[in-house]
Amino acid sequence: MLTIWGRLNSHNVKKVAWLAEELGIAHVRHDVGGQFGMDADYLAKNPNALIPTIEDGEVVLWESNAILRYLAARHGGDRFWPADPVQRALADRWMDWQFGYANAQRGAFLNLVRRGAEARDEAAILRSAEACARQMAILDRYLAETPWLSGTAFGIGDIPMGVYAHTWFTLPIDRPRLEYVETWYARLRERPGYASQVMIPLS
Repeated sequence: MLTIWGRLNSHNVKKVAWLAEELGIAHVRHDVGGQFGMDADYLAKNPNALIPTIEDGEVVLWESNAILRYLAARHGGDRFWPADPVQRALADRWMDWQFGYANAQRGAFLNLVRRGAEARDEAAILRSAEACARQMAILDRYLAETPWLSGTAFGIGDIPMGVYAHTWFTLPIDRPRLEYVETWYARLRERPGYASQVMIPLS
């Protein structure tokens, strides 16, 4: 059975837990990180002191997007890990693009979710919101031409940004109207794995 180590209020853990649900992989998840801490056994698995980490038989793997690629290749078939390298790469690029978006969103998330009102940096929140809007506008232009970041069907390319999109739509910040991002997000919300693993209160 697949074991996922990491607390579910982490964006990176949500990615892995959601894909496991999409693929129907039997799994168990253990809370690690944040308020749950990390013991010596966990640090032996992941010396970076980060989450998530998975154990799949004899395989121990960390780095969330590497885990997504591994699970898709091992369990996802052609839909989640296409044999065509071009088709795979066109979806895969959005997985790495997400890291730049995460940097843009960090200021708003930390200040509005992880800090009390008295400790918030309002200028940082505004800068972050504006940076997120610029990045989401890029996403919107792409989604105007294809329904999913993975192409014509939902796939692995939608998962990293799908997690961050929920946060963007949930944070109390100004957001531009982006028709195609909103439509994509509405389709994501219809997926049971997204509802159970991603659409939880921000904390």
